[in-house]
This record gives sequence, structure tokens and C-alpha cells, in this order.
Amino acid sequence: MVSVTPKARNIGITAEGLQEDLARLEIQKQALERELAAVTAHLGSVQRALSALQALMPESVPPAPAARPADVVAEVPATAAPAPAPVPSADEVADGAGDGARAEDGSGPGDADGSKAYGKLTEQILSYFADAGNTDVRARDVASALGRDTDSGSINAVRSTLDRLVGQSRVRRVGRGLYRAAKR
Repeated sequence: MVSVTPKARNIGITAEGLQEDLARLEIQKQALERELAAVTAHLGSVQRALSALQALMPESVPPAPAARPADVVAEVPATAAPAPAPVPSADEVADGAGDGARAEDGSGPGDADGSKAYGKLTEQILSYFADAGNTDVRARDVASALGRDTDSGSINAVRSTLDRLVGQSRVRRVGRGLYRAAKR
């Protein structure tokens, strides 16, 4: 029979505790990497929208660079999130390149008479609410109905558009995360 010394028993207990901590930390790391990927995707879409809007602003206002702490950028693992899509330059925006960003934020080119045309996403959402009637829906449900529920960036674009439409009184917010067509 092998006798176990108190030191060996303490080492075994400590090793078991560390293994449990390791498993918990691995799960937490994966959750944080997913959250970072979602934030990075949203950051990219906000940067593209801001760039497009700044291109439309008078030349006297210089564009403000996005502030990102260097230590956060340095600690991001390469597999945590895809790199944000390149932000179109002011010349590309003026030439009509980068229409994907404008289609989501509603800042597309004007009509022949110079009036502002709404983006494709805005029109799709308004059409959805015209069909939904007096029903409370979540942004995720709207995104799903429009085929835009593939990733968190697409769902966040729908949420942002819904919030803008609420500000314009074209859609009503009836509860936390719930939206309904505006009464006409």
C-alpha cells in the first residue's frame, strides 16, 4: 500500500482546482472572443458610415480619426475577429464606389431632382412594418425576415436603422427591444 503524504494530497487538490479554473477560463475566453468579433464588426460598419457622412460634410470640417488605444489593438489575437472592411475614401464615395455602406445607412445618391434617396435597408424595414401592422417585433425578427440574420453586424445594422427610424417617428419603440409600425 502506497501512503500519500499531506504535501502530495495538497498538490493534487491544487492541481484539480487549477484544471477547473483552466476549463472555466477557456470558456470565458471563447465568449470574449465572440463578443470582440461582434464589436469589431460593428466598429467597421460605424467607421464606414461615418466616412460616408464626412464625405458629404463641408470641406471646412476635418474628419476625426477613430481613437483606439494601442494596448487594445496589440492584445487582439489574430483569430479573434476579421479585419474591418476598408473604409472608402472621399473620392470613392463621390464616384459611387462603396455603395454597400450607403445602402445600409440611407445616405445613397440623390434622385434626378436632387432629393435624397433612402437606402435599400430603410425601405425594406418600412415595407416590413407596413405588412406587420400593429404587431410588436424585435430587431432580430426584422433582420431574419429580411434575410439579414447571418451575423451580428447585419443585425446591428437593422437595429441602427430601426433606432434612426424611431428618431424620425417612422417606427415606434414600444418596449425594450420592441418596435411597432408608427400610427398614420
